Amino acid sequence: MNYILSLTLSLIFLAGPDWHYDYKESQNIASEEHKTLLLVFSGSDWCKPCIQLHQQLFESEEFNAYAREHLVLLKADFPYKKKNRLPEEQTAKNEALAEKYNPNGEFPLALFINEKGEVLGTFGFDKSKSPSEYIESFKSIVP
Repeated sequence: MNYILSLTLSLIFLAGPDWHYDYKESQNIASEEHKTLLLVFSGSDWCKPCIQLHQQLFESEEFNAYAREHLVLLKADFPYKKKNRLPEEQTAKNEALAEKYNPNGEFPLALFINEKGEVLGTFGFDKSKSPSEYIESFKSIVP
């Protein structure tokens, strides 16, 4: 029994924080937990740098440990392939976020947002950066 409990807790810890898809819900969680919101604009099935950012940073243990403590994660995805299309309601939410926070349509684009909805800083994919280098740069932005 202890083995199963330990395995379950290990899997939860390694899985990393959850990604959210609703801005208001994410802002509420960030406010309640006194964390910064990280909004990521992604083209999950067509944008190679988006896919690389996800694989090299967002799936890393270092990022997940940092995010659990400091961030609430929000993804605004814009898939292209018909089989990956989002429900109309989610697409409308993502488009509204893009209108406000990504009017130039940059992909990938990640923004740190405070409780007031103000952008504290941004970043994109940099293939030369390791997860620890990204995190080090976050420390100058995230309170």
